Amino acid sequence: MMCKLAVYFMTRIACPYRGCTRTFALQGHLTKHVKSDTHQNGTLRQASSSSQAMAPALDYFDDCVHQSSFPDPQLEYHFHPFLNGEKCDQYGNTLPPGSPPAPSLQHENTWAPFADEVAFRLASLLFKKVEMSQPNINELLDLWCLDIQRRFNGDSAPFGNHQELLETIDSIQDGSAPWKCLETQIDESFLPDAPEWQKTSYQVWYRDPDMVIANILKNPDFANEFDPAPYVHVGRDGKRRWSNMMSGNFAYRQATKIYDDPETGGDKVLGAMYCPIILGADKTTVSVATGHVEYHPLYLSIGNLHNAARRGHRNSVVPIAFLAIPKADRKYDNDPKFRTFKKQLYQTSIAAILRSLVPGMTTPVLRRCPDGYYCHVIYDLAAFIADYPEQVLLAGVVQGWCCRCTAHFSDLDKPGEPRTREWVDTLFEHYQGEADVLWDNYGIDDDVLPFTHHFPRADIHEMLTADLLHQVVKGCFKDMLVEWVIAYLTITHGETQMKEIMDDVDHRISLVPPFPGLRHFPHGRRFKQWTGDDSKALMKVFLPAISEYIPEEMTKCLSSFLDFCYLARRNDFTTDTIAELQNALHSFCEYRKIFLRTNVRAHLSIPRMHSILHYPYLIINFGAPNGVCSSITESRHITAVKKPWRRSNRYNALSQMLLTNQRLDKLTMLRARLVEQGLMPPLQAPAPDPFETDKDDEGAVDADRLLAKVELAKTRARHYPRKLEDLAVYVNQPLLPELTRQFLFGQLSGEVADSIDIDLCPEIHAKINVYHSAIAMFYAPSDNAGIRGMHRERIRCTPSWYGHPRRDTVAVIIDEDEPGFRGMSAARALLFFSFTYKDSEYPCVLVHWYNTYGRSRDTRTSMWTVRPSYLDARQHRPHLAVLHLDSLLRGIHLIPIYGSRALPRSQGLAHYNSLDVFTAFYVNRFADYHSNEILF
Repeated sequence: MMCKLAVYFMTRIACPYRGCTRTFALQGHLTKHVKSDTHQNGTLRQASSSSQAMAPALDYFDDCVHQSSFPDPQLEYHFHPFLNGEKCDQYGNTLPPGSPPAPSLQHENTWAPFADEVAFRLASLLFKKVEMSQPNINELLDLWCLDIQRRFNGDSAPFGNHQELLETIDSIQDGSAPWKCLETQIDESFLPDAPEWQKTSYQVWYRDPDMVIANILKNPDFANEFDPAPYVHVGRDGKRRWSNMMSGNFAYRQATKIYDDPETGGDKVLGAMYCPIILGADKTTVSVATGHVEYHPLYLSIGNLHNAARRGHRNSVVPIAFLAIPKADRKYDNDPKFRTFKKQLYQTSIAAILRSLVPGMTTPVLRRCPDGYYCHVIYDLAAFIADYPEQVLLAGVVQGWCCRCTAHFSDLDKPGEPRTREWVDTLFEHYQGEADVLWDNYGIDDDVLPFTHHFPRADIHEMLTADLLHQVVKGCFKDMLVEWVIAYLTITHGETQMKEIMDDVDHRISLVPPFPGLRHFPHGRRFKQWTGDDSKALMKVFLPAISEYIPEEMTKCLSSFLDFCYLARRNDFTTDTIAELQNALHSFCEYRKIFLRTNVRAHLSIPRMHSILHYPYLIINFGAPNGVCSSITESRHITAVKKPWRRSNRYNALSQMLLTNQRLDKLTMLRARLVEQGLMPPLQAPAPDPFETDKDDEGAVDADRLLAKVELAKTRARHYPRKLEDLAVYVNQPLLPELTRQFLFGQLSGEVADSIDIDLCPEIHAKINVYHSAIAMFYAPSDNAGIRGMHRERIRCTPSWYGHPRRDTVAVIIDEDEPGFRGMSAARALLFFSFTYKDSEYPCVLVHWYNTYGRSRDTRTSMWTVRPSYLDARQHRPHLAVLHLDSLLRGIHLIPIYGSRALPRSQGLAHYNSLDVFTAFYVNRFADYHSNEILF
């Protein structure tokens, strides 16, 4: 569904000079004003950087389909001119440019409250890393003391017992945010025979969110992943970009709203740092076997942190509360009063937990930042991470309605007008006492007042973010499209034949060739409990396996959805990316109607599927969705809820869990301070390089940014002949000497040497080095990448990988002027080797070429198709060539075109030999994000 989105910041552009109150409708008018004599000797509002202060508050409308125009395309970051995070000292005085930060407080004992480095590292190891039980800690310390006494007749272990160790951790001041308790008051007017849930006092344990934010802000671990001001990011091509939250329109718009407030804005907030608060909540079960023990944690983060910091399993997402979960007898499950009570308790609890933030939402508070400087910070409730059931609870919306827009629940095929706090208040006033009208016509539950009504500028409908995990990956793909395809097969072929087809689909999935980062499904998609990672892995291989069994339009529906999914999960967006996203979304909305025509579905008004219509708008406002996805809070459940619960003795477990969380936070913050002082290695220090030991197939690399580079592994393979002719016999490639000499002739002459007389080619007498792999490095910020966006993967060509030969396929650049796969050719690596000729080293690869089938992608799957190339019709002479490694772009993944018949259950057919058995293949552009970007 294509929709034109208005992107804006300010209705008028304010002059950036101090004391000037002029505003302008057009950028040209502002430019003329600035160049006039009026401000030739004026002072810019942002003292720390004149270039940032000149960044315009743009009166700019863009539908995100066409190229944006900006006044200065060479200036990549246009920072907010007023709330720009001016650097201050510890007393709140603005610092001149270039001033060093205030020195941190120094302790007499740097390791305090620990005696020394050994004591700190031992406590961190036993409590945080190993999670050793208390009796085992005691036993270890006893052995330590015994050994010291026997060897040295003196001194003792760093701690006498586990209690002393825990007391030392508790005395850490860094990261301190003690837990407090809120308790509900019982209404004494309730009759004695009132239900138990009405007579129960509920406890909500929480931490002061202001203190938690202060701890996040001063954590030096985030110094290089922190934005002090909202900004507009413009690429060198003049096109707008979105990534982290502060690059989104929401942060810029809210900062402008704060500055424009006649009562609390203006000079009172000038130079302050805008701090958008991100909340997240989600119930989690820690033990099904012992009776569904549930907890409802509430998490907090801030939008100044980069998305990578929130996704990095660090202390950027902090549990600030455990909400009460009222229980009652089964007869109250559908009781309207009990349901209303639970909703109201939920809303009032969150409002009470966050009440300490209210002063800082109108008056800036002085806080230390990760870089050591201080800033005047103004808080704002910006985003709430939640799945759909939680969103319904938060927004006070009726189940089945959209929580962001006014689209009717029976017609969710298109987005409606935005829901707003003002719109809801107007309806409350107009239909006062008419709850049925609000419920039936507008999807509003008038018994629920969202907690955001207690905070300035906050609007829960605007705060609800995109949820890739539950709306896209597990929602649309796993719970809907995969199940709908199975339902179609059942309707068309009957249940018995459907099961046979799905067994064959599972068999096809199990035959997918190996590829770096690709999960192998030995039994197809049959496993009891799906996780988000299971769904993501299945996305990469499902389409080729199922396409022969479903109609073309259904295949196109799956293909367009996968396009949308891979685009939505990127880390960085441009106006072009959003245009692609909208096109994929439009195609998906059209092709999904096949499920209506085949009677699989009676309607498509499904809130989770409808929510993806809002993604272009949400990306423009909040940046990349993967920075505000529920997968972040779900992964945090492991460290904040599940592991602490397992460490408890199960009796009054919550109190033990709270203490565990507090101790972990303190250890983390103390280590961050020690790292800042150079006494400990970085918190995110890279592990020993797995590529050095030939173990891992893919991963991040902190290399300089470049398009692509392929180089041989660092260690050559042993036991291979060193002479070219002997090597050819050993690897059973008799054409290797001739092809290598022709390759060398081409390298020396610059000519194509495929058909040159071999007698004209130079002879090679140098020793040959053989390698079982090569490393491809390329710019892929959406994949598992290093700090400069570089990713690497191993291309294998080995006679034995887990007992079987493995020879991967690669993308070879054949025409740099052609876009996408049109400028490439697929090939299979048969041998990596190198030799030296006249002091020059030549890294090479022997490849078997693949021919591209057709001039465009397959119309059904939207993938290119290739076949192995042979020099004769009987396919006895493979088309081989020796290439320089510089001609390789990276490895690519090929999936067999399985055909329309069920595959035989042959013992000799397996994933490790499918490239040898099948004769035609899809070029899998869903293998990873980078493949999806380049294989168009």
